[in-house]
Amino acid sequence: MDRTGVVARRLGAVVALLPEGRLLPEEVWRRRHAAIVRLALVQAVLLAVAALVLEERSVVPGSGAAGAASGLGWLHALHVLAAPLLVALPLPLARAEHLGRKLRGGAAATSLFTASAVLVHLASGTTEAHFHFFVMVGVVALYQDWVPFGVGLAITVGHHGALGSLHPREVYGTEAAVRDPWLWALVHGGFVLAASAAHLASWRLNEQQGLRDPLTGLANRTMLGEVLAHRLRRPGPVSVLFIDLDDFKDVNDSRGHAAGDLLLRAVADRLRGCARGSDVVARLGGDEFAVVVGADPATARWVGERVLRALGDPVHVDGRQLYVGASVGVADTATSGERSAEVLLRNADLAMYLAKAAGKHRLAAFADGMDRAVREKADLTADLARALAEGQLAVHYQPTVLLGDGTATGFEALLRWHHPERGLVPPDEFVPLAEETAHIHAIGAWVLRTAVRQAARWSVAAGRPVGMAVNLSPRQLGDDEVLTVVAGALAETGLAPQQLTLEVTEGVLVRDVDAAAERLAGLRAMGVRIAIDDFGTGYAGLSYLRRLPVDTVKIDRSFVSGLAAGGDAAALVSSIVELARGLGLDVVAEGVETEAQASVLRDLRCHRAQGFLYARPLPVADVERSGLVPGLARPSEHAGAATTSNCPEGAHVS
Repeated sequence: MDRTGVVARRLGAVVALLPEGRLLPEEVWRRRHAAIVRLALVQAVLLAVAALVLEERSVVPGSGAAGAASGLGWLHALHVLAAPLLVALPLPLARAEHLGRKLRGGAAATSLFTASAVLVHLASGTTEAHFHFFVMVGVVALYQDWVPFGVGLAITVGHHGALGSLHPREVYGTEAAVRDPWLWALVHGGFVLAASAAHLASWRLNEQQGLRDPLTGLANRTMLGEVLAHRLRRPGPVSVLFIDLDDFKDVNDSRGHAAGDLLLRAVADRLRGCARGSDVVARLGGDEFAVVVGADPATARWVGERVLRALGDPVHVDGRQLYVGASVGVADTATSGERSAEVLLRNADLAMYLAKAAGKHRLAAFADGMDRAVREKADLTADLARALAEGQLAVHYQPTVLLGDGTATGFEALLRWHHPERGLVPPDEFVPLAEETAHIHAIGAWVLRTAVRQAARWSVAAGRPVGMAVNLSPRQLGDDEVLTVVAGALAETGLAPQQLTLEVTEGVLVRDVDAAAERLAGLRAMGVRIAIDDFGTGYAGLSYLRRLPVDTVKIDRSFVSGLAAGGDAAALVSSIVELARGLGLDVVAEGVETEAQASVLRDLRCHRAQGFLYARPLPVADVERSGLVPGLARPSEHAGAATTSNCPEGAHVS
């Protein structure tokens, strides 16, 4: 590397260490700069008047016009004009619109501090004249930039040292300073430096009051935007993580806002621990956070994965364990194609939404085309708001059967959406959208009432009780209204409470096991049954099952799918069955598709199952034609072949 490059690099490193505060909004900076330039012009005029008065007083009295003319010769005229000229000389640069802020502010500061130096010269070093320097330090503090302070310091030392050496009595008013001008130049410079540092400290402390989130102490949205804009002005890669907590509203609803605040503080501490020293962590509001990473995408992804691991562990709040996951979106300047803070944050936000839609508690990196996917998601969300009112939603029913003879013991209600343009929308696409909005409450209540009403009808027609399982979403379980909705549905239809099973996913239960146990106890007190769905995929174990009011455990299909091959899957399923039996719980295996899987389950003493082997989720008419409910219709030869429904199995409202 050549010497010029080395010098430039070292100079850049020094500049990077200098204080850097908030970047004033353009309109605010322009107003302040215009006022400072006007002040500099006024000072130039006043100094011209002061110089003229002082020169006239220096003329010998009684010399008459000729004496005055000789006294105010061209040298004296030049002396009078020099003061305003020196002060006004930098102002054309200060008024040049095409120049940057630092250069224009530095030019205005040069004019102000030159006026201080001229005033000291005209006052023949009077001590009080030096106070003008400190007044100008306060004026240039309006720029909230270190450059004007540096200009003031340089002019102070240069003026007091150089002119103090040439004309000491026109600069200093004390004999000690006259004898050693450079020493006293440094003393005066030290005072100016101290005054500048005091202004800088005050400036930064005041900034912190308006740039920090009061709850967590993290940077707020304003500070994040300014830091990001500052990083983007420098060369090099910049990445942003956009972090949104999963189902945080459920914590506020179940545990209260005080517990939610404690959880947010704990999350903030973990995010600080995941970030590097140079990264900036911010709370954008609510349960949204962001991290600015001044590095390449690989490093940003590494930080994001640390965040996921840290937030995967339980948080202790008021002596209770809460699980809070997070969806993380990553965007970087290379992928975004432009160095814009607004674009970078938007892209990270888009990636976060797709991470949440993909199943939550995962990381997604922004890629071309994501904006189109998000627009489609927004359109689908808008359509979902009308789907219930326009009759586009339907409930299908999948039987739960005895593994011994295939007899249906009950049904699970599963939601389907027949979109007028898109056709059948997969549940894993629209159910998360309903979860993210308020639609899930109305949709979930409708599914519950529809399924309970259908179970009551089938029970009357069959002359025997027909069980019905309905999924509860996390938001429904976190809302006290679910008790009213369930009680209302049972009262409206007359269905016996023990015929209704409410299914909740394992991850929802352990997120706040105490609050979940309390809510489920209230439901179970009505007489309904409680089932844990997708068991084995979350954190639940023996300690949780003992604390929860649960009647049934449903083994997740991911374990059932590997049963025919033996090995770990069979061992895991056997452990779950034995665990449930030891606690007096029923067991249902989900996703049974082959006779080989059913045979292994029978050997493991699992008595009930659901799956394509027995029947797909069916609409009401197909259930009644299939003979799955004896007494409703003549049974067909094979229940599983009674329909050609192409609905995917096992999609819930949760």
